[in-house]
Amino acid sequence: MTKADIVEKIQTCTGVKKKEATDMMEAVFSIMKTTLESGENLKISGFGSFIVKHKFNRRGRNPHTGETITISARRILSFKPSTVLKQAINK
Repeated sequence: MTKADIVEKIQTCTGVKKKEATDMMEAVFSIMKTTLESGENLKISGFGSFIVKHKFNRRGRNPHTGETITISARRILSFKPSTVLKQAINK
């Protein structure tokens, strides 16, 4: 499913114009993005949680040369689906 598909679904379910549906979707995604960028977790009831995790510097190895390298610290994003979503998928 693409953004265009989501806009079409919003439009048909709510009866709003395509431009308004696009604006609503973009606003929701923008809020989600800024929340996650700031390092906050995002929980959507009945859907799941987006969790920002911190990884520290660690040693690694270049598989091609075998050279030991340092992998820099970074943040990663993980998603944990809610029980409701898991049950809906597994019906």
